[in-house]
Amino acid sequence: MELFQIIILLLDATFRVATPLVLAAMAGMFSERSGVVDIGLEGKMLGAAFAAAAASSAAGSAWLGLCAGVVTSLALSSLHAYACVTHKGNQVVSGMAINIMVSGLTPTLAIAWFHQGGQTPSLSGDARFQPITLPFADAVREIPVIGYTYAELISGHNILVYCAAASVPLVAYILYKTRFGLRVRAVGENPHAVDTAGISVELMRYKALAVTGILCGFAGSYLSTAHGAGFIREMTAGKGYLALAALIFGKWKPVPTLFACLLFAFTDAVQARLQGVELPIVGVIPVQFIQALPYILTVLLLAGFVGKANPPKSIGVPYIKER
Repeated sequence: MELFQIIILLLDATFRVATPLVLAAMAGMFSERSGVVDIGLEGKMLGAAFAAAAASSAAGSAWLGLCAGVVTSLALSSLHAYACVTHKGNQVVSGMAINIMVSGLTPTLAIAWFHQGGQTPSLSGDARFQPITLPFADAVREIPVIGYTYAELISGHNILVYCAAASVPLVAYILYKTRFGLRVRAVGENPHAVDTAGISVELMRYKALAVTGILCGFAGSYLSTAHGAGFIREMTAGKGYLALAALIFGKWKPVPTLFACLLFAFTDAVQARLQGVELPIVGVIPVQFIQALPYILTVLLLAGFVGKANPPKSIGVPYIKER
């Protein structure tokens, strides 16, 4: 039973760690499916994390913080669209510029506003999203296997974790079952055909990037107002890049991308538990190596085990309307 509890707790940690990855990967799904490379997921998440924490601290409401995070991420996504869609700029350069700008701007604003070394004040109470206890979770906790799994693994998460879980089937439905999703995928594959049909390629890409901004806002807000208790410098720690890697590993499809996010999150959860643990034969593994495990796994998977990935045919190519 003790081993079972360890497994459940490890999976529970995996779900919590996977939440920002899933939300950011689903965000990148819309951008990249529309033909726009979005390496700026990291910057959008970081900007949203800061805005959410700052607003939550000032207003004492996690929901207002979430709104601030979404608005900030949406503004950054619109900036990316303006540079890449309207002015046909280099999409990778634009994304990296957003990452660098936000990386420097967030601690600068935090120092100027809060005077706490680049951090926001610690959040508590209504300023954070609290865990939700599902019906009958406490009553069935003592039931072997099923009851404990329901009470510990399924119940007890905050609202944004459940939003991340719901985002995968929702994104799959929108992309494959709605007219908007069909047009987004068509713009990424053959924008000339879409333009010929009388549909604005630029407008569709702006709409796709708007959805990207909203979902990145949820991902960043989760880090500072749900998973954490405030903003700290560089708190995304490469999660935007991991989400992009998961998107590529999942071959730009929602369900495989979800499993890639869970795999990366599981590795992260394992490394948190391995720190300081003495293993047979090898002894205590250096903390730095353990912390690098998720990123090492990412490189190995993308370099040798992802197989042939076929991205949208027009991804990264600015569309210039033929006269």
